[in-house]
Parts: sequence; structure tokens; C-alpha cells
Amino acid sequence: MKVSDFDYELPEELIAQTPLDKRDESRLLVYHRNSKAAEHCIFRNIEDFLLPGDCLVVNDTKVIPARLLGSREDTGGRMEFVLLSRENDDTWRVLVKPGRRAKIGSRFVFGDGLLKAEVLDKTEEGGRIVRFFFDGVFEEVLDQAGIMPLPPYIHEELKDKNRYQTVYARHSGSAAAPTAGLHFTPELLKRLKEKGVNFAKVTLHVGLGTFRPVKVENIQEHIMHKEKFEVSREAAEVINEAKRSGKRIIAVGTTSLRTLESISDDNGMIHAGSGETGIFIYPGYRFKVVDALITNFHLPRSTLLMLVSAMTGREEILQVYQEAIARRYRFFSFGDAMFITD
Repeated sequence: MKVSDFDYELPEELIAQTPLDKRDESRLLVYHRNSKAAEHCIFRNIEDFLLPGDCLVVNDTKVIPARLLGSREDTGGRMEFVLLSRENDDTWRVLVKPGRRAKIGSRFVFGDGLLKAEVLDKTEEGGRIVRFFFDGVFEEVLDQAGIMPLPPYIHEELKDKNRYQTVYARHSGSAAAPTAGLHFTPELLKRLKEKGVNFAKVTLHVGLGTFRPVKVENIQEHIMHKEKFEVSREAAEVINEAKRSGKRIIAVGTTSLRTLESISDDNGMIHAGSGETGIFIYPGYRFKVVDALITNFHLPRSTLLMLVSAMTGREEILQVYQEAIARRYRFFSFGDAMFITD
């Protein structure tokens, strides 16, 4: 299967640059796999398609202001860091730009001196391992010195950084938002709970590898980036009880889906735990846990589009995308949503 099999043309003006004023007023395309029919509505109407006993699995990761703009301490040369994952209290894996300035032993200054860093080592992926120096609590310093790492296709400034967080974000560590969850409001969540919909929270810290293009033509040769996840015993019990009762497991976002499929056994039962996953899902994959998916519209030739294709079929999803383009849906992180169900 070739990466070019997952290509499509998208008018640039359909790439959403800013979030809507109200989260749940984004549009929703509901795709029924069995009938291959599409319905069009507003996201807050998703409650009409959910049933009592359904289990929605959300990713409660919280995006950190992971982008740091600063300079080299000795020469003043400009430098950009993007935090990827924490090694320990003050040591992180980071992306660096430009790489030639980030030699081992070099030091950098960010946030007018609030945060300093020294390069300790290089990573296999071309990044760096750095140690930070600061006074106080790292998260508080980072909140002052860092910037939200918006995807490269978003060119407008984000006025309210909370709009790149889900309303249930809790555990800090992501370099990107689990964007399918951006459409939910506290009011909508309350109505769904009152209807009898169950919720389970998992955590997967999204890395910037999400936005890295597939550089090999044969997708089976692509190596996924690894991301840290954690599933509590409580969440596992909620999901497993729904599964045993024959209720639907609905992943909110590809990150929740990848977490569930990574930590389940062959019978679709979830086991609590933590670790890293580099699972790559593309057409031909047999889903063990997830029955339906709430997601956004994804980039051409991306692993996320390949994952969605595994749920619907490649030709089917590309046809649905063409319908969404014809109807002027908004695409990507701040765009509209899709509910894939039977």
C-alpha cells in the first residue's frame, strides 16, 4: 500500500486557522459504515447519535507551552526548542532549530533569562537531550517563557491559549492537542452523562511526530514515533464493563483509539498500565476494542488519515472527504468533526 493512495487535494481556504467562538457549534459529519451514508449536523447534536450505555473514551492530556524561542548564550544566535518528552525533573528531549547551533555543551537562554538550558546529548531522531536551569517550579516558569506549539499549517495567532486545550485536560505533557476533544463543552458533557453515556479517561501525551510526513512510499516501511500513555484501573474497569455488556466503545480522537488498541488483549479487554506506544494502524488492521470514532478531518498522506481509513476503507473515506470539501467543511486541528459509526 502506497502513501500516494492516501492523497487528496484540499483548497487552502478550508484549513481552519482559528477556533469557532463556541466549541460545540462546529459542524459534524456522521458517517454510517454499514449503509455508507453521511448525515450533516452541528456537533452539539452528537447526543442524538449516542445511546445510554455507550462508553466515550477521552484523552485528558494537557498541552504545555512547549515552544521556546531564545538565543545561544555565547553568540546570541537565535534558537528554537520544542519540548517533546520529559526524562526527569529538569531534563527533556527536544527538537532544535537550527540544529547546527545546538552542539553538545552549548547553552541557551529563553524568556529573558527565566529559563536556561545546556545540551547534554543527541537523540537518534536528530533531536537533543537538554538540562534546564531555573528558579522555582518548572511548569510555572515554562508558562511564562513558552508558547503554544500550534501545527505548522496554522498561521494566525491564537488569542486564547485555552482554546487549544480540551475542557477536561488534566495531565500536562502534550506538544499538541487531542483535537477531536476540542468540540466538547461542559454543558454538552453534562447532557450526555444525564442521558446515560459513560466516560472513561485515558492519557496519551501527543508528540510532534503526529505532524511528521510519511517519507517512504511503501507505508509498511514507516516507523511511528512513540508516545507515552497511562490507563488507570478505574478507566479500564469502566471500558471493560461496557465491552462485557455489549455496549459501544467510542474513542474520542485517534490518540484515545491508539491508546486502547495498544493496551488491550486479543479479546478486547483493557489492562491498566503505562508505557509507550508506537502502534501504526492502517487498512487491514483488526480493531480489538473500538467500535466507533469521533475525529477531525486529517492531512493528506498522513498516518491519521490511514488510521481512519482502517475503520471505513480507503476509497470510502476519500469519497467522504470529497463530500466534506464540496460542502465547505473546515479541516484539521481547529476544523469540524466527524463521527464514524455503524
